[in-house]
Amino acid sequence: MQVSVETTQGLERKLTISVPAEKIDVEVKNRLRQIAKTQRINGFRPGKVPPSVIQKRYGKSVRQEIAGEVMQRNFVEAIVAEKINPAGRPQFVAKSNEDGKDLEFEATFEVYPEVELKDIEKINVERPAVEVTDKDLDEMFVTLQNQHKTWKENKRKTKKGDKLTIDFLGRVDGEEFEGGKAEGFELELGSGRMIPGFEKEITGMKVDEEKTITVTFPEDYHAENLKGKDAEFDIKVIKTEGPVLPPVDEEFAKLFGVEEGGVDALREEVRKNMTRELNQAVKAKVKEQVIEGLLEANEVELPSALVAQEVDVLRQQAMQRFGGQMDPKQMPELPADMFEEQAKRRVKVGLLLGEVIKQNELKVDEAKVDELIETAASAYEDPQEVIEYYKSNKEMHQQMQNVALEEQAVDVLVAAAKVKDKKSSFQEIMNPEAK
Repeated sequence: MQVSVETTQGLERKLTISVPAEKIDVEVKNRLRQIAKTQRINGFRPGKVPPSVIQKRYGKSVRQEIAGEVMQRNFVEAIVAEKINPAGRPQFVAKSNEDGKDLEFEATFEVYPEVELKDIEKINVERPAVEVTDKDLDEMFVTLQNQHKTWKENKRKTKKGDKLTIDFLGRVDGEEFEGGKAEGFELELGSGRMIPGFEKEITGMKVDEEKTITVTFPEDYHAENLKGKDAEFDIKVIKTEGPVLPPVDEEFAKLFGVEEGGVDALREEVRKNMTRELNQAVKAKVKEQVIEGLLEANEVELPSALVAQEVDVLRQQAMQRFGGQMDPKQMPELPADMFEEQAKRRVKVGLLLGEVIKQNELKVDEAKVDELIETAASAYEDPQEVIEYYKSNKEMHQQMQNVALEEQAVDVLVAAAKVKDKKSSFQEIMNPEAK
């Protein structure tokens, strides 16, 4: 086998490989001999078909088949010998593939880029300094109470948090529109279910009160004919109800599976869960800043083959989310440009973290893997069952090993970065959009 390597452009490489004719001819003859033992051809007994007949009928297709196998096999041998690291599958083109002649073919492919990490020590990270306070716990209990609230009918003016049962009729440009009419419609004030301004306009209304309000559909509203349009709604309040929160007592604790220890045991369990979620959120914020700093400080040439593979992954994930129970074959394929920027970012992050792992000779820390599995399992009713599942399922365990190795790489970057603790609150970290 003769091999020559050519850099065509960027990360693209072209291997020209020549395989001696006798090697190809021997494999073709052996394959044809095997075919002759099994093929049935009219006029000949099984296994007695003359080689010339077999050659005439199957020679061309067998040679193509053998050539494909030889190209793949010799390509692998060539990249090992030349110490080349391909990114993605090669494209083969046979330049010469005739009986009695050397098989000459070209393999075009991309290689992984040379990655040089720079300015890691200049990455700035603000690490949230935060803990779960008694006030945070009290607010969480109000949330838990709201999850189990009941409703009591009243006659007063409504306020945020009340539930109204209303009839309404909407008009745009004086004409009723599809979806603009309802009877006995239940709406909790403050839920944000309706278009902007609707809930505000009916807050303060009482039972049997009627009112016409004017609101404006947002410019990004899903119905094209209503985008940005002013609308009038005739409103009639049928019933108003106020929320009734359950008392925080032993029965309340039992609603959340706490059979012993009452409210104190429930508070301890809720604090533990809040702390776990908070720690995960802090870790995610630190990682986000480190990755962003890494991306800003380092440019990497991206193999288009890897980007295309990542686009396919993102596309499949999106189709699973959008499709639900729908047969994927019946769904239109989502365009690649929807995912290209995200795919490029993910490939770049992967290459940079891969270089961190390589330079620091990181190996999977099984203790960290166990810690990650235990953290994930702690959110379930039977943590031990989840732990056993991860340990018995090779694919799931491998995924967690990958996560652990990535976190080890992030830890290396954090250790090298400029990290400053910033005092924060639970709400700032867990509900940043509420700021």
